[in-house]
Amino acid sequence: MPRRPTLRDVATRAGVHQATASRALNPALPGRVTAATAERVRAAARELGYVPDPTARSLRTRRSGVVGVVVPDLANPVLPPIVRGIERVLWSAGLACLLADTDNDPEREAVHVAELRARRCEGLIVATAARTSPTVSDLLGAELPAVLVTREIDGGGLPFVAADDAAGTAAAVAHLVALGHQRIAHVTGPLDLSTTMTRLEAFRAALVSASLPLVESLVVHGDAFTTAAGERAAERLPGRAFTAIVAGNDMIALGVIAALRRAGVRCPEDVSVTGHNDMPLVDRVDPPLTTVAIPQDEIGAAAARLLLERIDGGGGADASGGAAPAGRADTADADAPPRVLLPTRLIVRASTAPAR
Repeated sequence: MPRRPTLRDVATRAGVHQATASRALNPALPGRVTAATAERVRAAARELGYVPDPTARSLRTRRSGVVGVVVPDLANPVLPPIVRGIERVLWSAGLACLLADTDNDPEREAVHVAELRARRCEGLIVATAARTSPTVSDLLGAELPAVLVTREIDGGGLPFVAADDAAGTAAAVAHLVALGHQRIAHVTGPLDLSTTMTRLEAFRAALVSASLPLVESLVVHGDAFTTAAGERAAERLPGRAFTAIVAGNDMIALGVIAALRRAGVRCPEDVSVTGHNDMPLVDRVDPPLTTVAIPQDEIGAAAARLLLERIDGGGGADASGGAAPAGRADTADADAPPRVLLPTRLIVRASTAPAR
């Protein structure tokens, strides 16, 4: 069996010191050697078929070079762009991602987090499955840096990055009110998720702001952020007591429209519908969906930057080389962990129209 090439072999081939070769091949140390030298070392590594040994590097530097990313359901179209934003920033910082999907199962979440911690991950980015999570709560007292993304646990305590869902929901309600709608229903997502509660509270506040009554029978709760859940929930709405529906997300909105169509109700001629998230292809459905767009990639990137700050001890550098994200910090306590809310944007399409 041929001997596996070593870093010393690469350094000899490139005509540099072994430490120089190590710096040239470490993406976390950009600019430590000249561009010409770095390219010469990389060319030597390619010629020899050299692959760095992450275990040896971890033992030498006491750093694993890996960040754990835990998500509740990769089938949710919102999450892949967020994960890509995370990966892009971490890659620029010389860190790799280990991705775990919990399938919204608290037990799997606990197992995955324990495994990632056992692998000496340098930090965790978690989109938790529920508002109460003992696994995530345990991270509050741990030395391991952790950041929550899109969803948070009751009581807070960990840095958190998400879209400004409250502002987005308020914009959707204001849009419907401007179209003359006064009887507006809301089909929510699962009540055990912080995303659902934020959007529900914002919906209620927006009705109050518009001097419209909140009719509790016009608020129904879906058991998932899916099309099927949206259909089931819409069937529980009371007859023709409404002229518009604010859906908890785009998948629920598509289910709502399907249920309306099955009942002989046209969208938007009879009932207007809004979604939330601007998932891929919602501009291609019939009718194209009016929705609240969230900056999915930037949510992931901002979460990764925030984690890097905590890993580095608060240096605050943007590993991607760009400016810090434009969002608002939703906390009045300077000592509290940051809560970064990134701006949303209402996109008006053909699923909303003036009230009849």
